[in-house]
Amino acid sequence: MLRSENQDDLPLNKIVSKDREISNEAVWSISSCKPGYGVYQLLDNSYETFWQSDGSQPHLINVQFFKKTYISCVKIYTDFKLDESYTPKEISFRVGLHDHDLREIQKMELNEPAGWITVPLNTRAFLLQLAILSNHQNGRNTHLRQIKVCVPADTDYKFSHRYSNNEMRSYAMDR
Repeated sequence: MLRSENQDDLPLNKIVSKDREISNEAVWSISSCKPGYGVYQLLDNSYETFWQSDGSQPHLINVQFFKKTYISCVKIYTDFKLDESYTPKEISFRVGLHDHDLREIQKMELNEPAGWITVPLNTRAFLLQLAILSNHQNGRNTHLRQIKVCVPADTDYKFSHRYSNNEMRSYAMDR
C-alpha cells in the first residue's frame, strides 16, 4: 500500500510525519551517476536537484547502517512532469545483512508519480537496496529527486557507532 503525500509546498525539513528520518546515519552508495548528479543531490533537501543514473538498468541505491536498524518506511520524491522518461516506473526494495544475501520485500509500480511517495517497509536490516528496474516511456537513465529513510518517531534509535580515534570518527558520516 502506497501513500502519496501532497506536501510539495513545505520545505523538505518541515514535512509533517509520524516518522523520523535517519538518512544521515547511514552510508550511501549508488551503482552509477552522471558527474554532479550523485548521492549528495539525493539527500540535499532540494526539489530542484536530483540523482541521475548513468548506464544500464537496474540502477541501484544502497543504504548501509552500522547496526541492524528498524526501517518503518522509505519516502521518495519524484516529478513525472519534469523528468518524463527519467521517472522510475518499477522499483524493488531489498534488505539483508550485506549485498550477497539481499531478499526482495516489496516491489512497486508507479504511474506518472508526482510528489512524495511513502513506501511502508516495517523491517530490520543492515542494508537496504532500492533497485530501479524500469522507467516510464522505456527510459534508460533515472532521476530521483529525494529519498528519506525513516524510523518511527517514538523510537530512541540514535547513531551510536564508536570509533577508537579521531581520524576514524571523521569518516563516520562521510557519504
